[in-house]
Amino acid sequence: MTADRARPNPNATPKKEAVTEEEIAAEQERQSSLRVLRKVAPYLWPADMPWVRKRVVWAMLALIVSKLVIVATPQFYRGAVDALAGEGVPMFALGAISLTVVYGIARMMGVGFQQLRDAIFARVAQRALRMLALETFNHIHRLSMRYHMTRKTGGLSRIIERGVKGVDFLLRFLLFSIGPLILELLLIGIILTVQFDASYMLVVAVTIALYVWFTFAVTEWRVKLRRQMNDQDTDANQKAIDSLLNYETVKYFGAEQREAFRYDGAMEKYEEAAIKTNYSLAFLNFGQAVIITAGLIAVMVMAAIGVQNGELTVGEFVMINAYMIQITVPLNFLGTVYREIRQSLVDMGQMFDLLEQPSEVTDKPDAVELKVTGGQVELDNVQFAYNEDRQILNGVSLVAEPGEMIAIVGSTGSGKSTIGRLLFRFYDVQGGSVRIDGQDVRDVTQNSLHRQIGVVPQDTVLFNDTIGYNIAYGRDGATQAEIEAAAQAAQIHDFIKSLPEGYDTSVGERGLKLSGGEKQRVGIARTLLKDPPILLLDEATSALDSETEHEIQDALRQAGQGRTVITIAHRLSTIAEADRIIVLEKGVVVEQGAHDDLLTKNGRYAQLWYRQQNEE
Repeated sequence: MTADRARPNPNATPKKEAVTEEEIAAEQERQSSLRVLRKVAPYLWPADMPWVRKRVVWAMLALIVSKLVIVATPQFYRGAVDALAGEGVPMFALGAISLTVVYGIARMMGVGFQQLRDAIFARVAQRALRMLALETFNHIHRLSMRYHMTRKTGGLSRIIERGVKGVDFLLRFLLFSIGPLILELLLIGIILTVQFDASYMLVVAVTIALYVWFTFAVTEWRVKLRRQMNDQDTDANQKAIDSLLNYETVKYFGAEQREAFRYDGAMEKYEEAAIKTNYSLAFLNFGQAVIITAGLIAVMVMAAIGVQNGELTVGEFVMINAYMIQITVPLNFLGTVYREIRQSLVDMGQMFDLLEQPSEVTDKPDAVELKVTGGQVELDNVQFAYNEDRQILNGVSLVAEPGEMIAIVGSTGSGKSTIGRLLFRFYDVQGGSVRIDGQDVRDVTQNSLHRQIGVVPQDTVLFNDTIGYNIAYGRDGATQAEIEAAAQAAQIHDFIKSLPEGYDTSVGERGLKLSGGEKQRVGIARTLLKDPPILLLDEATSALDSETEHEIQDALRQAGQGRTVITIAHRLSTIAEADRIIVLEKGVVVEQGAHDDLLTKNGRYAQLWYRQQNEE
């Protein structure tokens, strides 16, 4: 029995040593780096673009030729020195002057083939950068509103910027620094072993091994410092962009000093991280110099002894020195290149993480074009929640008939604006359906859906361009006559014409040079130019004063002619003429009907109406 108990269990799982967090992080980083390289490779060797592959091959050939020439160049230098000293066997039966000329030509050829390599590869690299940048840009636009509401624009722009720069650096230095350096070291090692003694090769190999070990070890430490510096840079940039985007708010609250203090606090942390990075760079450079100089001295002492013993010529002594210097030049950049490649992989990893971010709302594989025959909009028992713990819509059902104007009203948080977002399919419903002319919006393409719906939001945001450009944004390719017709319908044409530059007047960033009413009219004109059969007015006048609101209402009434109009309203006086009013409360339709009928019922709508009347 005792023997049986002592017998090991063959099915038992062997105990594993505890894995540290650093080892886990290192493995994750390694996997991330491999993933990045796998993702970049198709841009350098695309199956559908033979010209790219040809350029890569020619660039590699130019690289190999340049390294062969560069490695051979010190041989001509040695021949010239030996010819002048009257030692050794003349190379190719050439004298000192001829060998000096050949040496100069070889140096020029080495540089020439390097530049040829860069010229051939330039189009490949720039095409890869352009395609990656475009893919990232398009993907960001495909991401859901939920994602954009939780991300910070400044941080997002920095991720893209650093990611694209990282690709550029990786292509240039991984292909044209690390690879060529390894090839050059191998060729020089072979020459030292064949022409001299294996001891020279051993000293060079040990020197390079120590140099690489020291460089990589210190650079690993520096990468962490650099990452902290980048984080602080992103934070400072985000604070600056936030403050500038909210310029008016900063002024309203006299918070310039407060914003400056926040920004300076972020820059102070960046300063500390940058100083540590600079200190570590000084340590790295000094350590590299010590190792490489020690190796150079050892090899040169060995060569000097060989010359004294008559085993080597002066030319060979000079040639060994030339090879050692030739090795030190690219090695001096190894730390920088390694660090930048590591950082590039991190930056690119963040960009590819962004590219792998799934789109919450996507077209079905069999999605068809939306065909609007009348413009009926129907919500059938719609259920929706932004978060699991907070339900917004609880079985909302309503129908807007073709050409009908319906208004959706209710207290704050009742789900009014959510209906508009579901109609435009910024989000998908979690229960029920949203249909246009009987077609579920989830079964049609998003592009065709967006073409059929025009939106005038509460706060029209304009591009930092001209008034004409912002109106023309409603339909690509619109003529000037069509732009002006839309402006007339939105009752802003006369105002634009009164400006010195007319339609070429700049509106400023986010339209800050225009008043609220002018911006809204430009937004209405933009939507009218789009000419959609369905019009969504999302509290389009709630931010305006009463007089401007009445003027905008006239423009909106004209805009709604012949269209299905859904108005999400805060001020009930603006929707009294609606064909039907839907009253929402806590995500449920509690009343619906015409204005007069709802007042007669003396229910929730009447409470909201009389309260607003008293406030006004």
